[in-house]
Amino acid sequence: MPEGPIATIIREKLTAGLSPARLVIEDDSGRHAGHHHEGGLDGRPGGESHFNLTVVSAVFEGLGRVQRQRAVNDLLRAELAGPVHALSIRALTPAEADA
Repeated sequence: MPEGPIATIIREKLTAGLSPARLVIEDDSGRHAGHHHEGGLDGRPGGESHFNLTVVSAVFEGLGRVQRQRAVNDLLRAELAGPVHALSIRALTPAEADA
């Protein structure tokens, strides 16, 4: 299934900012359709409100879990302030991904 416009933006920003060895973006919005949150209903047409990310990057070497998540969140600040309601992040170094 092709990526939607939000997933494409996420891919572009994370690729530019983290040079990932692997990047998996899963649109998980369908599982949250109809859930209420501040600002209205999730599951708007086209989804793209909830994502699961797996990011494998050497940039994460020496960083703790919270620092890694902050690095991803900082790159996606505009999306998190707008169309993206929830983001699950699995941030790994290449060595951790291979283990």
